[in-house]
Amino acid sequence: MNIRAALTKIAATAATLAISGIFGPARTQTQTRLRLGTLLPKGTSQTLALEEMGQQWKSATGGAISLTIYPGTMGGEKELVMRVRAGQLQAATLSVGGLSDIDATVGAVQKIPMLYHSLDEMEYVRSKLQADLERRLEEKGFVVLFWADAGWVYIFSRQPYTKPSEFREKKSKLFVTASDEKEVTLVNNLGFQAVPLEWSDVFVSLQTGLVDTVPVTPFYAEASQIDTVARNLLELKYVPLVGATVISKQVWDSLTPDLREKIRKISVDTGRKIQDRSRAESQEAIDAMKRRGLNVHPVPPDLESEWRRFAESVYPKVRGNMVPAEVFDKAVSLVSEYRAARKASGQ
Repeated sequence: MNIRAALTKIAATAATLAISGIFGPARTQTQTRLRLGTLLPKGTSQTLALEEMGQQWKSATGGAISLTIYPGTMGGEKELVMRVRAGQLQAATLSVGGLSDIDATVGAVQKIPMLYHSLDEMEYVRSKLQADLERRLEEKGFVVLFWADAGWVYIFSRQPYTKPSEFREKKSKLFVTASDEKEVTLVNNLGFQAVPLEWSDVFVSLQTGLVDTVPVTPFYAEASQIDTVARNLLELKYVPLVGATVISKQVWDSLTPDLREKIRKISVDTGRKIQDRSRAESQEAIDAMKRRGLNVHPVPPDLESEWRRFAESVYPKVRGNMVPAEVFDKAVSLVSEYRAARKASGQ
C-alpha cells in the first residue's frame, strides 16, 4: 500500500468514527422510555386518552419519547408514588389521595367535604392554589403535567340510608383507602366504622359484607360493577374527585427544554379532554346503572342542609390534620371570594 492510499484509508476510518461518535451516542441519549402507572381501569376513556397522549409525545418528539401505560397493575396510589421515587415508574396519574402522600396541601381541593357547591368553585380554588401546589410537589420530586377532575363523588351503599344519622346509628362500614391513616381515624371518630382497603378489593368486600358503603364517582362504580351490590346512590355532591398526572422531576430535568415544552402542551390538552369526558360520563353512568337496578335517592334542600351542617361540624378535625391549616383557610376564603364576585355580578 502506498502512502497516499494509507492516508486515504486513515482519513476514511477517522470520518467513520467521527460520524459514529456524533450520531450514534446522541441518538441513544435522546431516546427516553417512560412508564406511567395509574389505578384507572384498562380500556376506559381516561386510559385511552393517556395512551393517545403517549402516541402524540412520540410523534411530536420524533420518537425521542415513548410512553407505556400500566393501568391498575402497579398497586395502590401510595405504591405508585413509591415506584416513581424508586425509578420503577417515571410518571403516575393520581387522585388527590395519592398526591397528598407527596404533599398534604393538595388535600385542599378535595378533602374538605361539601365545601364546594359547584365544580366551577373547585376549579377557581384549584387555579388560585395551583402555582403553590405545583411548587410544593416539585420540591418533593414530582412535576405536574396536567390537572383534571372526574366530577362528583357520591355515596353508594347497600342500605337505602339518606341521613347522616342513619349511617352513624347503623355503624355503616365505610370504605377508606388503605394508605390514608388520617381519614381512617377521622371516619372512626365520627361514629362510622372505617374499613381500609385497596380499590382492587372493594367489589369483593361489598359482596362479602366487609364494607357496605363506598364514596365513589358514578363512572368508576359502573366500570367496577359496585352498583350491582351497593344498589343505592345518595345524590349528594360530597366532594369532587380531583387528580393530576405527575412525572419524576429527575426525569423531567433530564429532558431538553424543547422536549419539555412539547410534552407539557400535549399533556395539558389531554387533561382537558379527560376532564370533559369524565364529567359527561358521570351522568351517563348513572343513567346506565339505573337501567340495571340502581336506586337513586334525591337530596332535597332540607336534607342537603342537614348534610352540610354535618360536614361543617367535621371541619375542625380536617383543618390542620388532613389538610394543613393555612391552605384549608385559603381554600375556604377563596370559595367566599368566588361567591361574592358572582353575587356582585348578578349571577
